[in-house]
Amino acid sequence: MEVTLGAMQLQKPVASPLAKICHGVPFCPMSTMNISLPDSLKSFVDEQVSGRGYSTSSEYVRELIRHDQDRQRLRGLLLEGASSTPTPPLDDAYFDDLREQVRSRQAG
Repeated sequence: MEVTLGAMQLQKPVASPLAKICHGVPFCPMSTMNISLPDSLKSFVDEQVSGRGYSTSSEYVRELIRHDQDRQRLRGLLLEGASSTPTPPLDDAYFDDLREQVRSRQAG
């Protein structure tokens, strides 16, 4: 199976999934990429397209790529957090102090 992911042309976003890839830009240039799949994966993609409301297999593949990008960003943030210096625990005393700071600002 060959999936075409656009065709180096300007396309108007017609639905929110396309608007996501264009990041709100009214016209979105796209390049073409062909992907070869075995018949079993082609059938799976076709089922996903028809069963989940995608217009084309390209739209489905773009959504998969966006999800993978999100997953990679989240993984990076988690790794960054795991390697950062630990902070004091956020216990009742911390929140009591935070509330007091807010009350002081509101009164002043």
